[in-house]
Amino acid sequence: MIEAARKAGIVIPHFCYHPALGSAGACRLCAMKFLEGPVKGIQMSCMIPAQDGMVVSTTDSEAVQMRSLVIEWVMLNHPHDCPVCDEGGECQLQDYTVAGGHAIRRYKGKKRTHNNQYLGENIRHEMNRCIHCYRCVRFYQDFAGGDDFGVMGRANLIYFGRKDSGVLESPFSGNLVDICPTGVFTDKPARFRARYWDYDMAPSVCPHCSLGCNTVPMARYRELLKTTARFNDKVNGWFICDKGRFGNDRVNSPERPRYPLIDGERVGWDEALEALVRRVGEVTRQYGTESIALVGSPRMSLEGNLLLGQLAACVKAGLLSYFIGAAEGEASMAASLLVGEKSRSMAEVREADCIALFNCDLLEEGPMMALAVRQAWRNGAKIFLVGVSSPELKKLPFEFSAVDLIDEVPFAGCKSPVIICGTASADISAVRKAAGAPAGVTFLFNAPNSFAAAMLAVESQSPAVSEALAGGKIKAVIAFEADIPADLPVGVELLAVADWMPTDVGRKAGIFLPVTSHLEMDGTFINNEGRAQRFKKVMNPGLPIKGLDPLLHPPRVHGKTPQGGDVRPSWQVIASLIERFGGERVAEPLDGKWAALRNLDPEGEGTRIS
Repeated sequence: MIEAARKAGIVIPHFCYHPALGSAGACRLCAMKFLEGPVKGIQMSCMIPAQDGMVVSTTDSEAVQMRSLVIEWVMLNHPHDCPVCDEGGECQLQDYTVAGGHAIRRYKGKKRTHNNQYLGENIRHEMNRCIHCYRCVRFYQDFAGGDDFGVMGRANLIYFGRKDSGVLESPFSGNLVDICPTGVFTDKPARFRARYWDYDMAPSVCPHCSLGCNTVPMARYRELLKTTARFNDKVNGWFICDKGRFGNDRVNSPERPRYPLIDGERVGWDEALEALVRRVGEVTRQYGTESIALVGSPRMSLEGNLLLGQLAACVKAGLLSYFIGAAEGEASMAASLLVGEKSRSMAEVREADCIALFNCDLLEEGPMMALAVRQAWRNGAKIFLVGVSSPELKKLPFEFSAVDLIDEVPFAGCKSPVIICGTASADISAVRKAAGAPAGVTFLFNAPNSFAAAMLAVESQSPAVSEALAGGKIKAVIAFEADIPADLPVGVELLAVADWMPTDVGRKAGIFLPVTSHLEMDGTFINNEGRAQRFKKVMNPGLPIKGLDPLLHPPRVHGKTPQGGDVRPSWQVIASLIERFGGERVAEPLDGKWAALRNLDPEGEGTRIS
């Protein structure tokens, strides 16, 4: 009934109910008065199936009083510490306490108190705020398969935590922060840093693997403070993994390069770009255009990788490449070609009745895929692990059977079988075998935009960088967000790098161009199933306020750009180079068959392009 009311635009207050976890009837806050139909009287709306003929009132005086009393009971032992609680401003308990009319405390007795536990460096535990909704343990144990966190005690002494203090072991533990309707679990790295209304935030896509989970990064003063899950039923559902939630270090790193450099010396953008054009001309005159290599990246946005092809045409470069290793490139390209109609989303994996894990390490290559497999297993699906034996597999949050060959998996008779195949080990024969089996298939790639890079590599028939460098003909390498090895062959005379991450090859570059991270620009990623998704700019680039070296304090003059903020998206850098090399000015990188993605809703489900 609670969902039926939601669809009708009526919000029923609730604590224990969650669409992903179902009903528990534990909090008693969703009480409504059933006036007509097969059920009568005060009932919990999360426990009653909606049926024809029902007449239900949310404003009946008995129901209103019931909900008001429940709030009062819940608040008996609550510390009322909203001013120092990081949940303040995004707290269901706050909202429903006010909405329920509970404004004056009548209870004068002594509050029940608990000792908090240390749960690791990412999650803060404040047990005194608990209202016993059971969401945390229902998610952690039932939904995610964790076994080191649970509920203990009885009656008014119920305690949610670990047997002993210690780091939570589940790779999905950070979802406790989102799923708790009060402030029992809060994001420790963002503790006391901002209120909800202080954050800069926008719909985004996680860059830590190829699954394309939807997120809402939250930043303040040019520093990423925390990341929360954003619902997308076709991809990650309601949750994200800890890698995506707490992986803030790369964006916030004080080592991030933020200024254009020529031979290690800080220069302006025009000077750096002109120097790059001039040096490319020198190499071309001496060795010809065949000696020029342009390198894209599976972690660069679709816009940047698309324009790189135009730049290669302007320069007449001898090599345009999107992958470093030959084996990885071949496996990724084969996977992008073989997916087609057989591609399966995480939503379809959750509904599968037979799943084979082939050539992959789920918790390393795509943790949220492991969570999707668990939901299928909970619904009765049979899970098979093909040809792998490792102690690490004991951490998988579901039961499985081991088989030696994929042909031994009993796909026959299954309605929706799925094979999950990795490309990290770069076994192209495994990729082809997975695609040829009588089942749907989902491939796991190495980076957020590997699928798009593979598509472009197929179109341009481009070899991997390692192969080209081994031939000795390449004299100039221009890399955009590419993880090329720092030990380049001796014959390479020009190395130019555009990146936002501090890398060894970037430090060695003769010309370095700083670019924005995905949080500081609009762009597009294509995930492992071929689903294009837009992400929006979250924050302005620049050195964060916190932790600034006193010697680097921003100058006390008015300006539009903060210190370290004069960086540009990779696609804009490439567009500038296209113009300087004599090409046409690029105003919009998504053109031709990609133009339809310009208006893609960043808060929508994305669109399949394969």
